[in-house]
Amino acid sequence: MRLKINERFENLLPPLAADELARLEASILADGIRDPLVTWKETVIDGHNRYRIATRYGLPYSTVGKAFEDEDAACIWIIENQTGKRNLTDAQRTFQIGELYKLKKKKHGGDRKSEDVKSIRQNVGLISNETADVVAKEQNVSARTVERAADFHTAVTDIAKETGKSTNDILNLADKTSKQDVMRLHKMPQTMKNKVIAKFDAGKADSLADAVREQKRAEAKANLESIETKTAKAAAGVYDVIVIDPPWNMKKIERDERPNQSEFDYPTMTEEELTDFPIPAADDCHLWLWATHKFLPVAMRLLDAWGFKYVCNFVWHKNGGFQPFGLPQYNCEFAIYARKGAPQFIDTKAFFTCFDAPRGKHSEKPEEFYEVVRRVTAGRRIDIFNRRKIEGFDTFGNEAQ
Repeated sequence: MRLKINERFENLLPPLAADELARLEASILADGIRDPLVTWKETVIDGHNRYRIATRYGLPYSTVGKAFEDEDAACIWIIENQTGKRNLTDAQRTFQIGELYKLKKKKHGGDRKSEDVKSIRQNVGLISNETADVVAKEQNVSARTVERAADFHTAVTDIAKETGKSTNDILNLADKTSKQDVMRLHKMPQTMKNKVIAKFDAGKADSLADAVREQKRAEAKANLESIETKTAKAAAGVYDVIVIDPPWNMKKIERDERPNQSEFDYPTMTEEELTDFPIPAADDCHLWLWATHKFLPVAMRLLDAWGFKYVCNFVWHKNGGFQPFGLPQYNCEFAIYARKGAPQFIDTKAFFTCFDAPRGKHSEKPEEFYEVVRRVTAGRRIDIFNRRKIEGFDTFGNEAQ
């Protein structure tokens, strides 16, 4: 008798790995099919792999029939009686519990209960889920674990439908990364799901979470670099990236007449003047504010006044520097990083807060710094109060050329 194959029944359980299937085939060829196949209405419900091997080699087999009221009841039996025979991964096991919960809930009419009773129980924090309690007891887990498994089942099946992949493909993805990553992926727009999975499959990310971040950065960069976006921001006179090196109100020491002091050769600005200086920031904006040791407190006040939130300090380690009388040598400067809104870095590899670079002309900031900023940001950039023209930046300042 030729048996029938129902894809729903066959796909309820994850397929055997290639080596497991090879071992099963070798065993059957050596010893035959010892255990009977389980059927319902001449349809295989247990023994799909054995049946296919038997058909391929023309081997004899026996069957034992089961009676079920419908396909859902047969599916429940398959999951309850067969999953224990498989070495399931954590994601596969969770998916099976979710499937079992949904099947039983459907058969039980969705946990019917008086709406008044439900309302009372919910108001006191006792949300009733009878099916979850039943499955939890059967599977030796908590009811909350069963409910989370149902949510995971929904996420996996939805992602599979939206991306054209099988549920097993998505479960393999969860095993390579995490179930939590799959749940996050489920909440993302459909247009992004395939791109994220492709990034991960191509080895461009270590986890789905990393792939999500990489994709968001890529899309953010594409948006910031679009002609339409740049044109609109140019018309508004705003920038996505700002580097500012204020002309601090300070004096210099003439070394050959120490400690005599004189004014610098370029105009300086007081804290009040800098506070009132208009910062041309887009809604989402990166800002680096250069400051020396002396002016760090002022710099922090300026960030508040300009509407930026402090994030961290970038430290330029220089080969030498000014040494005040009786104090250490100041052989570093600070580029304080702050942000407005929620700007994104498009690359965070080899991205450090400390860097070495030689000193240039007076107050000249190193090209090494600008190389990093160009690499990790996108959009319109401006360098305010610089004394030289910087590639990839508009420039505002008296001496830039």
